[in-house]
Amino acid sequence: MAVKAAKLNVYAWEGTDRKGTKMTGELSGLNPALIKAQLRKQGINPGKVRKKSVSILDFGKRIKPRDIALFTRQMATMMKAGVPLLQSFDIIGEGFENPAMRKLVDEVKQEVAAGNSFATSLRKKPQYFDELYCNLVDAGEHAGALDTLLERVATYKEKSESLKAKIKKAMTYPTAVIFVAAIVTGILLVKVVPQFKSVFAGFGAELPAFTVMVIALSEFMQQWWWAILGGMIAGVFGLRHALKTSQGFRDRMDTWLLKLPLVGTLMYKSAVARYARTLSTTFAAGVPLVEALDSVAGATGNVVFKRAVLRVKQDVSTGMQLNFAMRTAGVFPNMAIQMTAIGEESGALDDMLDKVASFYEDEVDNMVDNLTSLMEPFIMVILGVVVGGLVVAMYLPIFQLGAAV
Repeated sequence: MAVKAAKLNVYAWEGTDRKGTKMTGELSGLNPALIKAQLRKQGINPGKVRKKSVSILDFGKRIKPRDIALFTRQMATMMKAGVPLLQSFDIIGEGFENPAMRKLVDEVKQEVAAGNSFATSLRKKPQYFDELYCNLVDAGEHAGALDTLLERVATYKEKSESLKAKIKKAMTYPTAVIFVAAIVTGILLVKVVPQFKSVFAGFGAELPAFTVMVIALSEFMQQWWWAILGGMIAGVFGLRHALKTSQGFRDRMDTWLLKLPLVGTLMYKSAVARYARTLSTTFAAGVPLVEALDSVAGATGNVVFKRAVLRVKQDVSTGMQLNFAMRTAGVFPNMAIQMTAIGEESGALDDMLDKVASFYEDEVDNMVDNLTSLMEPFIMVILGVVVGGLVVAMYLPIFQLGAAV
């Protein structure tokens, strides 16, 4: 019968140090008695210890990838400074405002305190620490260079999150503007156009075809707005569900995205950057190339590149050089292939791949800036045509009436 793990709670404490100075803080533990025992070990005379109440706002706080990246960077800094592992967990955990992150750090600490290795403790939290992360930490522990490996992992996570943020930035602006434009257009069609329609009814004259078309669209929107809105919401949720549950749909979406103008180029360069960054990090950590390629395949973020990397892995496992295998795969740019060849010949493959990653990360950064600059006038033109078209359609009969008079 499995024994259920005891639940840890966060306690706020008050006490005094050896000089009588008042101190306060927070600690995680099973009960107040154990909290007081921890404080006495630290030379603090405990006073009040009370369980910290959880704000309703805390329930909405989730652990995000950037929290994991920050945790990794802080752990690397602590290891470099020579701070013991368990003490590092205490210092880092108390520094997080997110209660979920504090709890995660404390749970990892408890696993390590129970005698497990750092990598084994992390593997018990697969939703936050993937296989690549755990393998790199494991390699660092076995090599006696945990501080160096954590620093590499921290850099890798920071670069990965920075790349994701840039891509989101490129997609968020046009999506938000189009969403606002759709709402404004809907309000004009449902609320404003009907007012003009009642005015036009008193003219007793034939309306322009453009105006008739807009009025017909307005009548359709008034009658079926709920169906249109429901269809859009259902479409969004249906798309999210399909992306989560259907591997075939995700594969087709990845392939289709790479074929789009501008967006496809952005996705392509980001996939190359992730490939080079991940392979550079794993190879530098001493992971064998064939084994490293296994981890890299899932980190590219695109099924086309995942299949290509798996083909590269098969070719490399038969003795083919990495740069030849990449060329055979048919998806990697010449620059990345040539840099890989130089790295293999000079024995500095990890450094060359790191340069490839940095180059394509900079390319993505520049593309995002350029794409945003290009999208702004393009979106303004669309908004002007849509909203301006509706305004012209409503005032066209008035202009014609004035001309006739």
